[in-house]
Amino acid sequence: MNPANGTGAERSAERYIFAVGTYKLLAVTIGTIGVSGFCNNFMVIVLYCRFKRLRTPTNLLLVNISLSDLLVSLIGINFTFASCVRGRWTWNQATCVWDGFSNSLFGIVSIMTLVALAYERYIRVVHAQVVDFPWAWRAIGHIWLYSLAWTGAPLLGWNRYTLEIHQLGCSLDWASKDPNDASFILFFLLACFFVPVGIMIYCYGNILYTVQMLRSIQDLQTVQIIKILRYEKKVAVMFLLMISCFLLCWTPYAIVSMMEAFGRKSMVSPTVAIIPSFFAKSSTAYNPLIYVFMSRKFRRCLVQLLCSRLSWPQRSLKERPLAPAQRPIRPIVMSRACSTRDRPKKKVTFSSSSIVFIITSDNFQQLDVTSNAANSTALNVIQVRPL
Repeated sequence: MNPANGTGAERSAERYIFAVGTYKLLAVTIGTIGVSGFCNNFMVIVLYCRFKRLRTPTNLLLVNISLSDLLVSLIGINFTFASCVRGRWTWNQATCVWDGFSNSLFGIVSIMTLVALAYERYIRVVHAQVVDFPWAWRAIGHIWLYSLAWTGAPLLGWNRYTLEIHQLGCSLDWASKDPNDASFILFFLLACFFVPVGIMIYCYGNILYTVQMLRSIQDLQTVQIIKILRYEKKVAVMFLLMISCFLLCWTPYAIVSMMEAFGRKSMVSPTVAIIPSFFAKSSTAYNPLIYVFMSRKFRRCLVQLLCSRLSWPQRSLKERPLAPAQRPIRPIVMSRACSTRDRPKKKVTFSSSSIVFIITSDNFQQLDVTSNAANSTALNVIQVRPL
C-alpha cells in the first residue's frame, strides 16, 4: 500500500465532520429554507408593488425586512447549500469573507427593522403620532447605515470573518481570545442584539399597558373606539409574533456564539453549532407567512393576485378625508356624575382623524383642541389615531 495514498485518504476522511447522511439532510434543510424564503419574500415585494392600498409607511418597513430576507435566500444560503452537498467548505477566503459579511449585514437589517416597527407602534398607540413615508425612508436609510457600520468593522481589522466550527459557512471569529476581537464581540452583541431586544420590550410593554388601560375604561367603549382598539391590538400582536419568532430563531445562535466567545472551545461542538446556525437562517421564511395569515389586506391582495378573475364586491376601499374645516370634533360619551369623589370623569371626542380620551377629576369642560393645554385644568389626554 502506498503511504502517500493512505495519508491522502486519512486527510480526506478528516475533512468530513458529519456523516454522509447528515450532510444530505442538512442540504435538504438549507435548500428548503432558501427556496421558501425566496418565494415568500418575493411574493410580499410583488404584492407591495402591485397594490396601491398596501403602500403605507408601515408596510414599507415590512418590505425592508422582506428585501433583506430575500437577499439572504439569494446570497447567504447558496454557499452553505453547496458546502453541504460537497461535505465541506470548498470556497476561497474572499468568498468566506463575503458570506460572513452578507449574512451578518442582512441579519442586523432585519432585527433593526423590527425595532423600527416596534417604535412605530409605540408612537402610534401611546403618543398618537402617525408616521409618514419620509420618516419610513429615513428609518430604512439609518438601519442600513447602522448595519453597514457594524458589519464593515471586521473588514477594517476589528475582528474578522472566518469559517465556523461546522465548516459549512462563515461568520465572525467568535472563538478568538485576542482582546481586540473579544471587545468587538462584546460591543457587537450589545449593539445588535441585547439593546434592540430591550427597546422592543420597552415599546411593547407600553403598548400593552396603554391598550389595557383604555379597555378598562368602560364608559369609553363605543363602536368606533372598539373597532380602532381592536385593529391596533391586532397589528401589535402581528408585529409581536414576528419579533417573538425572530428572537426564537436567533437567541440560540447568540447563546452559542457567547459560549464560543467567552467560554472554552470544548463547550461548543460542530453539532451544537450547526443547529442554531440553520435555525437562525430559517427566520427568512416565516415573516411573509405571518403577514398573509394575520393581515387581512395582504390576504385579500394575495387572493386577488392569484385569482385575478375573482369578482370582488363593489366596496370603496378608501374614503376621502374631509377638508380641515369639515372635521367637527364632537363628544360621544361622557360619564355621569359619580357619587365618589375619587373616581375621575371620563369623556371621549371623535373625529375622522383621531380619538381623544380625556380623564379628569373636574366637572365637564368643553375641549378645544386648538387651545393650549396650559390654559385649562389639568387633564390626562390620550389620543389614538385610526388609519
